[in-house]
Amino acid sequence: MTTMDGQSSTTQSPQSEQSLYESAAKIHAREVDGLFDRLRHYSTVILLGVYYLTPWLMWDDRQAILFDLPARRFYIFGLTFWPQDFFYMAWLLIIAGVALFFFTALAGRLWCGYACPQTVWTNAYVWMERITEGNRSRRVKLDKAPWNREKVLRKGAKQFLWITFSLWTGFTFVGYFTPILELAREVVTLTTGPWETFWVLFYSFATYGNAGIMREQVCKYMCPYARFQSAMFDDDTLVVSYDTARGEPRGSRRRSEAREERGLGDCIDCTLCVQVCPTGIDIREGLQYECIACAACVDACDGVMDKMGYARGLVRYTTENALEGGKSRVLRPRTVIYGTLLLILIVGLAGALLNRAELRLDVLRDRNALYRELASGQVENVYSLKLTNKTKTDFDVVLTVTGLPGLSVDNETSRFAAPAGELTTIAARVQVEPSQSRGGGHAITFTATAADNPEISVESTSRFFLPLPR
Repeated sequence: MTTMDGQSSTTQSPQSEQSLYESAAKIHAREVDGLFDRLRHYSTVILLGVYYLTPWLMWDDRQAILFDLPARRFYIFGLTFWPQDFFYMAWLLIIAGVALFFFTALAGRLWCGYACPQTVWTNAYVWMERITEGNRSRRVKLDKAPWNREKVLRKGAKQFLWITFSLWTGFTFVGYFTPILELAREVVTLTTGPWETFWVLFYSFATYGNAGIMREQVCKYMCPYARFQSAMFDDDTLVVSYDTARGEPRGSRRRSEAREERGLGDCIDCTLCVQVCPTGIDIREGLQYECIACAACVDACDGVMDKMGYARGLVRYTTENALEGGKSRVLRPRTVIYGTLLLILIVGLAGALLNRAELRLDVLRDRNALYRELASGQVENVYSLKLTNKTKTDFDVVLTVTGLPGLSVDNETSRFAAPAGELTTIAARVQVEPSQSRGGGHAITFTATAADNPEISVESTSRFFLPLPR
């Protein structure tokens, strides 16, 4: 084609246009049997069992683990946490972060391969896919086959299991925030509230989408850990690796054929390590960020080595130093620092929980007036006291106040009831004879003590104001 200025130009036909984005082909990971596969299986069963069964456990007369947001109380077995105890959660998150750093520096992406929710739930969805659609070769053929009665029945059965499992997952998630027995009755009678309905459906959809549809795409493109995990690796970090020196040059051969005669390494190029990989990578190309360290390739390669009569470990957990003929070091600066810090944090949290105060007292002054002068000549300050009883026992509380000579609390609030696991708010009127103290502000201390157990006591400070001399 010639343009108006005489220069020639070319046009591309639609068939010659090249897309900038290529859809990822669905990965059908091959079944594998071995030590690490069994470990993944046990890990999945245990973690899913904990998730689905824990909300049904009872402790005394309530759910063992319940995050009661409307009441602002979090129950974890015998412990009751309040919003004021949020720093324990922050402490726990710091422990989780340091633990991730420690185990990553020690043995790579153990979290990803065995305990990450994405991995655990994906294993469950893949298992349901296998029992409805068959093994890898059958699933591949079924996807390529035209729609017929068998394909509709198998795909329909899979979707039924997936959707049912997703809804049960969403229901269980909400059961940690709404008493699950109450939630079950509401679901059966179709009387769930709008927020409960929303979160059941939202979490069900998220689980179905992430673990059922996207699967490895979440690990490869959405997970931030895959991007920065290499910063925590060093030459002594245990990672799944292919022994290039032993395996190359790779090539197929008969079992009875001596590989030395053909100048081949131990790798027979069967590609089973690729076929079993849930993210579809070839571990023989080196460590890649998509690798989740599930070690399925290790099990597959060990099985092939057994059949060929070769030593196991062509693909194995090892370190870069070991592959180069050196020695691996478990104890090194980063693991010692991470491990020590993790131990200190865990011991500190355990100690803080064991010595947690059973009472909490917050004192707020009445800001409408600094003080009141009573007809008796005394000066009175008014305070709002919020007492939290974190124990499982109801008891009476004796309230005293110190800091000024003759300071006293009115009789109506000097003793009051503190129900177990409840927040009690009272208005405390504190009086003093002004002639015994100078004018201005004074620091005072409120003490709340269980009437029948003096060891249960808590203090809180505030300010008491007296009129200045005229």
